[in-house]
Amino acid sequence: MDNEIDILIEDDLWNSFDLEDVSHNVLVQISTALNLTHIPYELSILACNDARIAVLNAEFRGKEKTTNVLSWPSYELSPDEVGATPKLPPEPEFGDPFVNLGDIAISYDTCMKEAEIAGIQKLHHVTHLLIHGILHLLGYDHETDEDAELMEKIEIKLLADMGIGNPYKTV
Repeated sequence: MDNEIDILIEDDLWNSFDLEDVSHNVLVQISTALNLTHIPYELSILACNDARIAVLNAEFRGKEKTTNVLSWPSYELSPDEVGATPKLPPEPEFGDPFVNLGDIAISYDTCMKEAEIAGIQKLHHVTHLLIHGILHLLGYDHETDEDAELMEKIEIKLLADMGIGNPYKTV
């Protein structure tokens, strides 16, 4: 089933990545792993820089600092119990070809700095952050240890399925 991803590149440095291809691959991997392939999804990605994401982080989260990725889910899918699997997204409404999952913003500057510090491939880190952001759209979070463990487990499995190592592994 086809998905729709609208990508707005605000920082030309993102043109060194094929965000459309990477994000589509990520969404297919997530849909397959979470058994959601029967539902066509759409989402928006803002590929920006630290200055822009800092403004968004301050405006929407009250945090006056940069971050790597932000997510704005269209639905409240958080589970009723800590550490449990989130609720499923709804089916498309009559006449709608897609279920809109929400919006993501990702900062080039922070993403590249983090990859360099961690000594990992930049594309692998971008892939990880897109997975992370989309999982937030699907109701996953890391507010408690139990929720973080579940989310990280899924991220690690998805990345492994894509041939990318565990980003949480410490040496």
